[in-house]
Amino acid sequence: MDEADQLYRLNGIAHIAGYIDKEPTRCISSVRRQQNMKLHDRVIPYLKVAGLEQVARLNAHWFKLDEPLISAFVERWRPETHTFHMPFGECTVTLQDVSYQLGLPIDGEAVSGCLSDFEQLMEGGKPAWTWFQELFGELPPAKCINKFTVTYKWFQTRFEVLPDNASEDTVRMYARAYIMVLLSSQLFGDKSGTRVHIRWLPFVARLEELGRYSWGSSTLAWLYRCLCRVANRNVVKLAGPLTLLQSWIFWRFPTLRPHGFNTLTWPLASRRAKYIPSLDQRAPRVLQLRLKLDKLRPDDFLWMPYAVPEVLEIAAVDALDQRHQVLWRSTTSLIYFAVIEWHQVDRVLPQLGGVQHRPHKALDIDSLMAKDGRGGDRWFPNVFATWHQHWNNRFDNVLRFQIVPNPGPSVDYLNWWFRIARRFLSPEHLLVDPRVAGIPQDARPRGESANPAMVEAPDVPDRRSIERRARVGTRTSQRNYGGRQRRRGRGGGRVGRGGELGSDEGRGDGGGGGSGSGGSYMLGSSCRDPLCGN
Repeated sequence: MDEADQLYRLNGIAHIAGYIDKEPTRCISSVRRQQNMKLHDRVIPYLKVAGLEQVARLNAHWFKLDEPLISAFVERWRPETHTFHMPFGECTVTLQDVSYQLGLPIDGEAVSGCLSDFEQLMEGGKPAWTWFQELFGELPPAKCINKFTVTYKWFQTRFEVLPDNASEDTVRMYARAYIMVLLSSQLFGDKSGTRVHIRWLPFVARLEELGRYSWGSSTLAWLYRCLCRVANRNVVKLAGPLTLLQSWIFWRFPTLRPHGFNTLTWPLASRRAKYIPSLDQRAPRVLQLRLKLDKLRPDDFLWMPYAVPEVLEIAAVDALDQRHQVLWRSTTSLIYFAVIEWHQVDRVLPQLGGVQHRPHKALDIDSLMAKDGRGGDRWFPNVFATWHQHWNNRFDNVLRFQIVPNPGPSVDYLNWWFRIARRFLSPEHLLVDPRVAGIPQDARPRGESANPAMVEAPDVPDRRSIERRARVGTRTSQRNYGGRQRRRGRGGGRVGRGGELGSDEGRGDGGGGGSGSGGSYMLGSSCRDPLCGN
């Protein structure tokens, strides 16, 4: 496989970029639920301890997603590199953006564990619904429960008003409810859009220990996974931390910002949180925005939008502590339960003030992208021990490079990028041929120094058939493959129990899903994944 084929290897599966000519007006739809729970003053101290206070402040705004805008960016999202491929080079949402946009802590333990089998898989765990009743004082009605999820409405109704004379135990109960819904809506929203998963019970059971987790890295892991999924042409619904994604676009691409919204507040995602996009002309806007991205010039992207006095004046000191800032430059794993992604910041060094040279070969983790929790609950830190070790060694994987006054790509990088990348997605006749533009003159003084040294991780490619990988997660795959796997599984064995996620992390066909789930880098719109909510 040559270099270009390796870089765009998923075009042959079901990446939307390979089908734009057939589906030129494809527009994704977003699934996002506002928390809509009152933030009581006595609950705020618990949010501060958890490092979630700034995200909770975003709930004061009713966020709306500009779906045509996001659709145009999804077309340029490459799961192979976890970057957007633009005419001028690569860019992406990094841990730095999570710090500034959401005010979340980066350093800390990975957000992981198990999903529901607490009594069997974790020390000190209890039966799920027994634990729920202890923590919240009662069980929801049966109509509010679906497997291991509870409706938002029950939480919102049951914990709407905190009594004035409430005891501290009651306040803690309200804090648990608020945090459960906050995590399930603002940061880790899934496609159900209406339910809270009980995976958070072990976390809210110990409110004083919530501050030890890396909420920022897990949020970025979930955003990456949601983008990888929706880049599949068979998937049209997008979930995840969409406030982060849209605000990142507005801060990095000045020509795409809505007018107004000049007041700076912290976290930065609150600046345009009241923006209401037009609901008209969705299909034409997708075409227009695709062409606008094709015509972007190097100065249409801000490599360092946060390095201005106005931002530094309002930034919260704790979110920008040195131990968090160091990890912005770390090439390491990003973990959210069974979701494993990779922080490939070595491909976007100008976003951190450096010079971008021709990057190392991107890590191939295609097979990990098909794993996300279905097929049987596990203690995921053991299942994905290698990747947890990468996160534990995160400070050893920090890139060291020179900070320059004029960050951007080098001449060597641009020569490589212009030769190998798929920089333009619009039809030829719509382009006023920006490809004739040469390498910008200001790129030349950036020098020719080498890439920073990196700690290497092993590739884990997905070796399943193209046909199967393209259909995984779709309704077709559920019909065609689900029955086959159930028939194969009769009489016992690994597959008969649903494929037991993670038991054959590097295997080919057969290690990933008794319900026809086991072989795509992206999962679709009708899965039974507890992390997905379909």
